[in-house]
Amino acid sequence: MLFWLLYPLKDIFGPFRLFGYITFRSAYAAVVAILIVLICGRPFINFLKSKSIRQKIRAEVPESHKSKEGTPSMGGGLILLSIIIASLLFCDLTNPNIIILITATIWFGLLGAYDDYIKIYKNKPRGLSIKTKLFFQVIYGIALGLCLYFFGPEGFATKTNLIFIKNYVINLGIFYPLFVTMVIVGSSNGVNLTDGLDGLAIGLIGIAALAYSALAYTAGHVVISGYLDVIFLKSGGEITVFCASILGASLGFLWFNSYPAQIFMGDTGALSLGAIIGTAAILIKQEILLIFVGGVFVIEVGSVLLQVIYFHSTGGKRLFKMAPLHHHFELKGLVEPKIVVRFWIIGIIFLLFALTTLKIR
Repeated sequence: MLFWLLYPLKDIFGPFRLFGYITFRSAYAAVVAILIVLICGRPFINFLKSKSIRQKIRAEVPESHKSKEGTPSMGGGLILLSIIIASLLFCDLTNPNIIILITATIWFGLLGAYDDYIKIYKNKPRGLSIKTKLFFQVIYGIALGLCLYFFGPEGFATKTNLIFIKNYVINLGIFYPLFVTMVIVGSSNGVNLTDGLDGLAIGLIGIAALAYSALAYTAGHVVISGYLDVIFLKSGGEITVFCASILGASLGFLWFNSYPAQIFMGDTGALSLGAIIGTAAILIKQEILLIFVGGVFVIEVGSVLLQVIYFHSTGGKRLFKMAPLHHHFELKGLVEPKIVVRFWIIGIIFLLFALTTLKIR
């Protein structure tokens, strides 16, 4: 919005030229998102308490989690609101990528909010059924995949960057909508499964948002994308601003969500933030790199799948004390903050490795 209003006036007031720079708008989008969460955080927590919007703890989680019962939930609503406001202020709203990302934010925000509503007011700690969640995730994934297949960038609509291989991209053709759906479902549920310790998921989301800010800037810069041999997408650079707003909102929310958490983001935040990161990866053709950028999410999902497979193949034995993996370490005696910080460190290592793959070809 400010880009629309102020940049055309650059000849009248010189400093308005700054709004033409993605880096400038990204920095301020992050700052505004942080400030919105920090300023509104305490009143929002009090509002949730007044409406008895509090976390329901499942019976099967570690005993230490029983003390979290009653912590305000659905904090993801504040995260998403700050992202949308910052993006509306600093993004170029004529850019179709921004419209897609805002759509993803609203779609999955509503899905997550309804899931949280079921948990809190219908006394169902598990919320919506897995099938119901998957249905709405798949609907969005297919819709996005088909839109990109038919209306995506000419010549690149169904292509994606490969890692470690120079001067080559893979064209998925008619299978691209299926590929998009897999990315969306995987990223959304990956964050949701990881959201089990204070500050864990939101910290990792901040790391992923930082990574995709850099990757989006690379994709939208003709010189840098050419140098690193990644697909150049003229409209892709604007995603940098949106990802910066995610980073800012994540840091702001971490202020209240760090141990001991004063608020949880719930599925309102977890399902939507995962889907947004997945959508950003798709739009800049760095879907495969998401495996490394979201490496901790992949490990968490993998631990659940391995636990289920091992349990059924061995007649009831467990590979881990509990899945997802962060609960395994809890039951081994590690305190919650130590697990969270170590997982963040692993996430940063994955981030650095992911960025180096742009040059290792």
